[in-house]
Amino acid sequence: MTTIDPILTDAPSSVQIEVIGNALESICDEMGEALIRTSYSPNIKERRDCTTGLFDAEGEFLAQAEHVPMHLASLMGIVNAVRDRYPLADIREGDSFLGNDPHTGGGTHLPDIVLVTPIFVDGTIAAWATNCAHHADYAERGHEHIFQEGLRIPAIRLFRDWTYEQDVLNLILINMQVPTERLADFDAQLAANRLGVNRYREICERYGRAAVDAAGRELLDYTERKVRAGIRTLPNGEYAFRDEFDTNEIEGTFEISLRMTVEDERILFAFDAPPQVRASFNMVRTALLSSVYYAVKTVVGPDIPSNGGLGRALEVEAPLGSVLNCVAPAAVNGRIDLAQRVVDLVHGAFAQVVPERVVAASNGAVTGTQFSGIDPRTGRYYIYLETIGGGNGAGDCMNGLDGVQAHMTNTSNLPVEALEGEYPLRVQEYALVDGSGGVGTHRGGMGIRRVLTIDHDDCTVEVGASRLTTQPWGLEGGGPGGSTELRANGRLANDRRILHLDRGGELSVSTAGGGGFGDPAKRDLEEVARDLLEGRLDQETAADAYGWKGHQT
Repeated sequence: MTTIDPILTDAPSSVQIEVIGNALESICDEMGEALIRTSYSPNIKERRDCTTGLFDAEGEFLAQAEHVPMHLASLMGIVNAVRDRYPLADIREGDSFLGNDPHTGGGTHLPDIVLVTPIFVDGTIAAWATNCAHHADYAERGHEHIFQEGLRIPAIRLFRDWTYEQDVLNLILINMQVPTERLADFDAQLAANRLGVNRYREICERYGRAAVDAAGRELLDYTERKVRAGIRTLPNGEYAFRDEFDTNEIEGTFEISLRMTVEDERILFAFDAPPQVRASFNMVRTALLSSVYYAVKTVVGPDIPSNGGLGRALEVEAPLGSVLNCVAPAAVNGRIDLAQRVVDLVHGAFAQVVPERVVAASNGAVTGTQFSGIDPRTGRYYIYLETIGGGNGAGDCMNGLDGVQAHMTNTSNLPVEALEGEYPLRVQEYALVDGSGGVGTHRGGMGIRRVLTIDHDDCTVEVGASRLTTQPWGLEGGGPGGSTELRANGRLANDRRILHLDRGGELSVSTAGGGGFGDPAKRDLEEVARDLLEGRLDQETAADAYGWKGHQT
């Protein structure tokens, strides 16, 4: 494509902005598919734990593929981190920069490694292609501070002239536990960005760089207008909500709270939370922002583009040095569980004014299981990571979805065939947890039970979990969802984060269900009967919650 469309000018029309905007989103989607199809590790190629995006020349976020909402936070700081470390005159065609450090930009926890590539048009940087991939490495680590959690990588040049800077690569790989996977996935990340570079140039060749630049600015302004228009549908006022956070990393629970103030076309989110802890669930500010942006978008306009205009009408505050806005050297590996609770807080506040637009609390966690050890089939060290989904909260007109990744994560559950083929593990059970969805006019989604048996000695298992002692709340009279339960060799292990299992050892994980929505007495009896027949509901709960008396329907 080498011709310039004659209908376009440097000041594109609304139709032309729409065309270019859709093209930018398509580039991100194509980059994402390229990354997934060319990657090596199951966590990326099977579970799709990755995200791609485009930034403009100044580092403003233009578009993101619809992969993992949390990865917006991982991408948010990388371009500015590169621009701060490297003079633009020292950046040239064929360069790419790598980073993962949450405290200096370029990630929200160390396994999320971000690659950013400048896109040159007419000799200058016109945009940046970026992607984030979760590298399943860093097993058997401590989480009292970030220095225990793995190799911190500031924004650093990894490629020059599309070729590895070998010394930098060697330094990174020697700190990785499965270096062959890391190298292959780095290759896939570069391939995805090179595709983004080529596609962006094709758009500039077709429409002219000036038109594409102008369209990018207009897209940001359009998103801002859409957000403000959505906020105008809400009544002005102050709305508060609180929730309890529990985890198997610390004893007891602690409260986090939100005061949300809606004022004409803007919203102020003022969070309160305890000081950061010597545990992994602290969040950096970008993680907090992406959680809030996601939650707001679901309420004021799910079709609003995901770009830098999302946050212009939103003000987010949290105490510096708290678990919601931590500072170095806080550990952050398990930040996603607390991010899920931030979404629950925002939705809980919105539920006081527009309950029909939100769902009850979902499972409220990203129950992560990580197995590591020596694979007896190969004699090599392996790491198997999976985040197990749970129940989604019910809504005003729908039941919650069963066994899904909710809110801030959007990965797939690893298929049994892929798991057993790649790792010395066997799946004994993979099922929905009957009765784990909260009761209501619409029931909450059910959690997942995953039972695995170890096929080798000396396996280290790390489990990060929440909603172990608390329950996902219901809305408008709906009941809470069931809690998470961990068992090792048949014994309750809710207070264990690190387990050591030998051949034949068994780990059982049952994840939380979603909260119900509405008065259970109003639930359709045919649906109650169907739930009973399918084993999703027992007779006692049917009688107590729904008034079921054995009616024939």
